Amino acid sequence: MRTAILLLMGVIGFLPAQRAGGDSVPTFGYHIVRSYPHDPGAFTQGLLVRDGFFYEGTGMNGQSGIRKVKIETGEVVQAQPLASEYFGEGITDWKGSLIEITWRTEVGFVYDLNTFERKKTFEYKGEGWGLTHDDKRIIMSDGSPELRFLDPDTLKETGRITVHDASGPVKNLNELEYIKGEIYANVWQTDRIVRISPVDGRVTAWIELGGLLTPAERTRADVLNGIAYDAANDRLFVTGKWWPRVFQIELVKR
Repeated sequence: MRTAILLLMGVIGFLPAQRAGGDSVPTFGYHIVRSYPHDPGAFTQGLLVRDGFFYEGTGMNGQSGIRKVKIETGEVVQAQPLASEYFGEGITDWKGSLIEITWRTEVGFVYDLNTFERKKTFEYKGEGWGLTHDDKRIIMSDGSPELRFLDPDTLKETGRITVHDASGPVKNLNELEYIKGEIYANVWQTDRIVRISPVDGRVTAWIELGGLLTPAERTRADVLNGIAYDAANDRLFVTGKWWPRVFQIELVKR
């Protein structure tokens, strides 16, 4: 979301592994297992893996929508655009449905996961950024240090947590993924992912992902955004807005 103007802040402006205030939570780097083609015209806002496919939500007015993508080739096999007044944001699935939020229009959409037919709309206050879910709740980010919990049936808010480390609240939480009992969140304008306890919002680890793209690729791309976990095969994928590749990575503790 937002524009590519702040790209360089994501390249050179990320925080050090140990922030001021004595934060000593672990930091991870990465090993690239493999990379896959990704549509460089896709302004990635949400990413997930289900049944051997990527499901992706894209942004920008007039270019937003949801799509089903072959992992191996990047081929879009199914798509549903949004009307141009909507700036698409995060997506998640829930029991045969695909849920999508929008940036500043305070409305979200629920689709049939198989047909992409729109089933209903819902409303929320403020901005929408990222979505994921645990086994009981939809989890939503809005760019602030707070994560919202939504009832998966009514999509009404049921509670919030504030994400924090020893230095205080962590803002700019963007795309989300729930992985093995933790929430992973892209931190907008950086090449970092923060791992979060869903119980109290405490930061449990940082992941540094600088250097995934070559310098030439980086000049045409926007920020890191997009985390997908393939639970069936224990694979972790990351990508970004207008990135030419999706990376399967393994985390390496520093």
